[in-house]
Amino acid sequence: MSHASGVSRGDRNRNARLGRLREAVPVTNAIVGIDLADTKQMLVVCDHDSKVLARRTFRCKAWDLGKALDWAADRATRAGYTGVTVACEPTGHRWRVLGQLAADRGMSFVCVQPMLSSWARKTEDLTIDKTDDKDAVLIARLTAQLRCYLPEPVDETWGRLRHLGQRRARLLGVHTESVQQIRALLECVWPAALETAKHPFKSHTWIAALHVIVSRDGGDLALSRRRGLARFEHQVGRELIRRGYQRPCRRIVTRLFTALDDPAGVLEHRRSAFERISWILDDFDHAHTQLVEVDQRLVAVLDELGLTELVTSIDGLSAVGAAAILAETGDLTRFTSARAVVKHAGLAPRERMSGAFTGRARLTGAGRPELRAAAWRAVWGCLQNNQVHAARYRHLTTRETNRLKPTQAQAVVAAGLLRQLYAIVTTRQAWSPDIASTGSRPVATVVHLEAIAA
Repeated sequence: MSHASGVSRGDRNRNARLGRLREAVPVTNAIVGIDLADTKQMLVVCDHDSKVLARRTFRCKAWDLGKALDWAADRATRAGYTGVTVACEPTGHRWRVLGQLAADRGMSFVCVQPMLSSWARKTEDLTIDKTDDKDAVLIARLTAQLRCYLPEPVDETWGRLRHLGQRRARLLGVHTESVQQIRALLECVWPAALETAKHPFKSHTWIAALHVIVSRDGGDLALSRRRGLARFEHQVGRELIRRGYQRPCRRIVTRLFTALDDPAGVLEHRRSAFERISWILDDFDHAHTQLVEVDQRLVAVLDELGLTELVTSIDGLSAVGAAAILAETGDLTRFTSARAVVKHAGLAPRERMSGAFTGRARLTGAGRPELRAAAWRAVWGCLQNNQVHAARYRHLTTRETNRLKPTQAQAVVAAGLLRQLYAIVTTRQAWSPDIASTGSRPVATVVHLEAIAA
């Protein structure tokens, strides 16, 4: 709390945010609330008391809304307003189209969170009615109350990074789904195959051998067995070379060849399950190939932004991991504080205090789940290669009071990683273990780490 003004830092940040919103929604502007759909667009022109000045339905696509905005501007001028502020919900791609049309006409443009609209709809008249007419008015009313936000500015490079991040998240989903399906099918028809390697789906030899069995031999384990170990190993080696790798691991090949005689599993379903596994392996290989290409493009965009060397100064954070995070946050300079980024990811603690009562703090879980997942994935590398984050994790999981579970501690480390990423990107200063551990440079890093671990 500031003793000079009696205004907290949170108050100052909130006041600044409201000031920016007031510039986009001045009292001299009428508010155009738009409920977007495919071919039916509902527009209402309202004042700041949400009184409807004009209403009209346009049967057109989003790209044809220019005439609707011109109509709304004309109605606002007739009512004595000097301009209009366009507001909508960010659903699908149509809000981006509307934002472009508004920018071409010099109109202010804001968005209202659909979740906020849903809550407001329930409190409107307790009927939970949902119609295009009511939703358009509700959007305008929330905008008049400044319960809206300014969308991220359009930038070609950052926009490409965001699309590549979405593509990478999709490929990771396909990759993980393929692994789970193959594991489930093998547990049913040939469980011995999963015991031949400690981490089978991380072994290139195991994947190549499975491909030889289910694709080249048609899932006929007896045929694979009759060909002998030497020929089986030769085929696995050729498959590995085709995939871009060198020699196979003989230990895994031998174990998998021995498992060909294992009778465990539902034998009647083996042939059909192997046929299905061959198709899933194709999806697995395709997703992996595409993932490598997308990762390379992500790093190239990061180089174009001049951030690669800066973000990889954080020990344990790869360029791909940082690019995946920035693809979800966008330009970090648009956030007012590091805490805002953490809130955006849903990793900020939710306080519960009333009078003398203090409840247990939990993570909000709101925000962007894709950003939360990207930060979570980046934590694993940091815990292995970053002494500061590793010490923090050990402290959180071993302290006497309020000891956290491993997953809780990983969430705390993920939030700390986002704060540090925000700091180095906005200040353009490389990551420092001294500052990351205690916030000051002069003291030796080792002393800080020992103090944290203690």
